[in-house]
Amino acid sequence: MKKHSPVSGRRGFLKTSGALAAGLLTTVAASAHSPGAAFPPLPVNPRTLPAMPTRNLGRTGYKVGIFSLGGQAALERANNFDVALAVINRALDLGVNYIDTSSIYGGPDRWSEQYVGRVMKTRRQEAFLATKTKERTRDGSLRMIEKSLKLLNTDHVDLWQLHDVGLPDDVNAIFSKGGAMEALLEMQEQKVVRFLGVTGHYRPEALIDAVNRHPFDAILMSMNAADTHIHSFTEKLLPLVVEKQMGIIGMKVPARGRLLRSWTPPTIESQKHMWEGSAIATRPGVMNMHDAMHFTLTHPVSTVIVGCDNLGQLEENVKIAQDFTPLSQQQMAALNELAAPVAQQSLFFRFTDRSRG
Repeated sequence: MKKHSPVSGRRGFLKTSGALAAGLLTTVAASAHSPGAAFPPLPVNPRTLPAMPTRNLGRTGYKVGIFSLGGQAALERANNFDVALAVINRALDLGVNYIDTSSIYGGPDRWSEQYVGRVMKTRRQEAFLATKTKERTRDGSLRMIEKSLKLLNTDHVDLWQLHDVGLPDDVNAIFSKGGAMEALLEMQEQKVVRFLGVTGHYRPEALIDAVNRHPFDAILMSMNAADTHIHSFTEKLLPLVVEKQMGIIGMKVPARGRLLRSWTPPTIESQKHMWEGSAIATRPGVMNMHDAMHFTLTHPVSTVIVGCDNLGQLEENVKIAQDFTPLSQQQMAALNELAAPVAQQSLFFRFTDRSRG
């Protein structure tokens, strides 16, 4: 194998994607795969098929369990190693074969990637690994993926995604000269990232524009029982990405709990601090997690990702996936109508003031 020389500094790293590939060999330990070489086989968790139904992740050739682990909740809290590592390991033990994280989950310390990386150090080939860049430039995104690979203890990710594409300005910046799309394509060409994706939960129009500009492999999009009431992704975006045969990952299924009867609203002041400009919740939700998850899974999605606070939540969600059967049209309509009174609080992410960043 051709020997690569290490990167001599940040300027050298940013100059070419080839420099990134060289630097990775010196920063990622115990690597069986070098950037630019053929990818290893797709991950296989032998527990998945007996544990839950699987679906095609679009055109990727990957069979994903219908429940996947999200990188928030316990996985984004600071110094939460005991709980977070237990959740990740238990998820793999229960048959989960897709883990989602991001370079911004857990703040500047990127706790979520840290926790996932601790487990990936020994269990990388059991999980399809997805992370994201919120940066809109090529150079910024290259810095993000370099750090992601170090924290995740891997030399490649299975899906690298453009994070939180919500406005036309996002799309224009990403696809402009020097934009983030250049980084995604370079890293795919260098075989540092296997597949490319886009994510969003604010407005469907920007995502429609993005997927019409590039044949992304996957989309991570908000889908819950309240969706059709405000800026519907189900009505406007879902038919397009189904037509394009993309892997479709549903998120915000319980709306961070706001859709659930078991949820108690935080104080109004704390809500203002957490989600500036978003809808304030003043009441519990209207359904249980079983109905919320089955509602989303009845749509043509590949999987749903849910962040879990503890092992109990994780085990409940896996059991719900195990027992999944599609809902009837009447059941779907009834849950959609049930969600109407809590639509604003369940779609809080569509009210956040985007002008504040």
